[in-house]
Amino acid sequence: MSSDEETLFGAVDALLEEVASRESLPDPAERKRLREAAGLSQEQVAKVLQVRREAVSGWEAGRTEPRPPKRAAYARLLEGLAARYPAPDAAGSAATRRGVPFPGAGDVEPAPQFRPPSVPAAPDPVRERTAPTAPTRPGSASTEAPGAAPRRTDPAKTTAERAPLPAAVTTDARFVHGPLGVLDGDGSVYCPGGLVLDCPAGNLVGLVEWALGEAKLGAERLHRSGKDADPLVVVTAAAAERLGLPPVLEDRRGLRLPESHPVVKQIAKAGWKLTRRGFGPWARVYRSAAGDRRQCVQFAILPWDALDTRAWGDTARLPAPDVAAVLGTYASRVITPRGSTAVCGLELMTALRPPTRAVRDEASGTWVSGALPGSLSGPVDPAPPEAPAEHPIVSGLYPRHHQRTPDQVLDEEAFDWIRGPELLTGAECARRFAVGIDVNTAFLAAANRLVVGLSAPVHVKEPAFDKRVPGSWLVDLSGIELDPRLPNPFTPDGSRPDGPAWYATPTVAYAAELVATYGLPVAVEPVEAWLRPESGPYLDPWYKRLSEAYKATMADLGVVAGMDESDFLAVMETHRQADPGTAAVLSAIKATVKGGIGKLRERPQGAGYRAGERWPALERPTWRPDIRAAVISTARVNMHRKLLRTALATQQAPPPTGHLVLEDDALVPVALLSDCAVYLSDGPSPLDVLPHTPDGKPAPGTFRLGVSPGMVKHEGTQDLMWAVQLLEAGHNPAQHIKGTDV
Repeated sequence: MSSDEETLFGAVDALLEEVASRESLPDPAERKRLREAAGLSQEQVAKVLQVRREAVSGWEAGRTEPRPPKRAAYARLLEGLAARYPAPDAAGSAATRRGVPFPGAGDVEPAPQFRPPSVPAAPDPVRERTAPTAPTRPGSASTEAPGAAPRRTDPAKTTAERAPLPAAVTTDARFVHGPLGVLDGDGSVYCPGGLVLDCPAGNLVGLVEWALGEAKLGAERLHRSGKDADPLVVVTAAAAERLGLPPVLEDRRGLRLPESHPVVKQIAKAGWKLTRRGFGPWARVYRSAAGDRRQCVQFAILPWDALDTRAWGDTARLPAPDVAAVLGTYASRVITPRGSTAVCGLELMTALRPPTRAVRDEASGTWVSGALPGSLSGPVDPAPPEAPAEHPIVSGLYPRHHQRTPDQVLDEEAFDWIRGPELLTGAECARRFAVGIDVNTAFLAAANRLVVGLSAPVHVKEPAFDKRVPGSWLVDLSGIELDPRLPNPFTPDGSRPDGPAWYATPTVAYAAELVATYGLPVAVEPVEAWLRPESGPYLDPWYKRLSEAYKATMADLGVVAGMDESDFLAVMETHRQADPGTAAVLSAIKATVKGGIGKLRERPQGAGYRAGERWPALERPTWRPDIRAAVISTARVNMHRKLLRTALATQQAPPPTGHLVLEDDALVPVALLSDCAVYLSDGPSPLDVLPHTPDGKPAPGTFRLGVSPGMVKHEGTQDLMWAVQLLEAGHNPAQHIKGTDV
């Protein structure tokens, strides 16, 4: 055979292999079903195949197809999953449904139970049920085999008639059933991935012991020096009644059961403890650690409003399997819930950057606890201008009820600004619409690569400004004059400062940028500062995990990176209606971002607090009002930078050197509220507002439509007169641009 023939035959063989591989792939819907049946996330599949998660999402949606050599590996994965999890209508599917055998079920060998390779195939302490039956309790008889596997709900049959959300799974033998379970009134515990366990416990103490033992619930640590996540048991209204808990928490102020309640007494009698917040909507029952294993169970009581509707929507009203799917997805992408989304946001920071690590003591040769570089290793007091009014530092400096002035307090907050109606131009008044655009997770985008202080503040007089040093600076920025139609970037209400004031490093850095870029005749010279010499990008892992969680959830709703702008806007109009459960996860992720940043400056709570006293949050390493200020400052100046560049991109000529004054045709907003800007436009779409280059691309440095954090989406559109009337009444159109609350 000649070399030419060998080359041709080789090409033909390669083509045949490609065709064979192509034929072996199931349809996109089946690919998704197989992955979810195995409890795998798209991130896990992508990591194994060494591709991006978006690629796996595209394969399952049918938008794209895998190409060699990834295709053969993907086909092998799907083939293995199909052997373990055949389709419900195929031979080998579950032999019974509601206790009634399928025809020929006796001739079919049941599919083997999936177990990670590292987990021995020992009999499971929970039993399998094929129809709702009374849960097994200690001493009760059962006709079922004691070593049967836990059952799975049909992935294609949830109450909402939708496929379950991706499950939170682990290869750790201690947590094979996932991070959490939702306990219903009949003793069924619904876990992520469709798994159902039977809980024999009839009281809360028994439930705690079961959760720490037989249930195999929990999650692996997110950092090698961190702690594993405690099991979370979510209690429905029916389960609460079964456990002896009241249907309504009467103490709405303290949000806890009284010490005299039988359940609280039962916990104490059994040698278990409660945290200082007692037994409330989010309760933690624990004992001292046994060796290196924590003995702690987290409870979420749904009838007591554990899942705030502002963050979770109507999740608490969903059936137990759907609640497990929603919370399981959040747990796999963010963190196992352990309180409000604000608490979860703060706990995620600690889980990703623990304060300490194990280090070897050279003198004794033993392992001891030591600070982890790049983390917040311990609580520190703020600088006086950074402290909220209730802090003991403030009460020691000023008389009670003293209203601090800008040169006494750091006031870094998000924009809340409207333009005076008298500043509207004739061209703007001739337009027909008010169009709102909203920055995706603006605070999260601001946290990306943000250098923050890690140590206590150091007081410095007359320092030279250095944008690389995080801290608070007393500087006079009132000399920087901008076009009156633009908000001033240095104050939350957009007004011009009238003298020296305290600012975080990002705000002062932006002032220096404006002076240098536009030749403004002003010197940025701080007179005083509180600086933190030890610094680092503490929030980077937090940003990465939450941004990936946000993008993955948006992809589940059909919104992916790289979409055409028109397609993006069209999908965004209906994306929340695609799946209520996934929409709830998205809402919770966004609330985790905002709440986590806000929790960095948690104020005192509770009726027992007295002015000037310290409160518990001050003892946390993550009580850091300076970091909160830096994030909000960055988000505000990022917004202003894009506002300014958008205005400059829409006018005919650049501003003259030394004067930042815009032409009448420049596109300038009429209102801002945090991450939302409202523009007047000739058309109802953001495409009618945002500037583009001649080749159709977004103008450099301006707002860009898209799904990633920092990009923008359509917030809403109203007619011109609606916006003008609100401006004349002193109301902010950005707050009402959606049109649902005016």
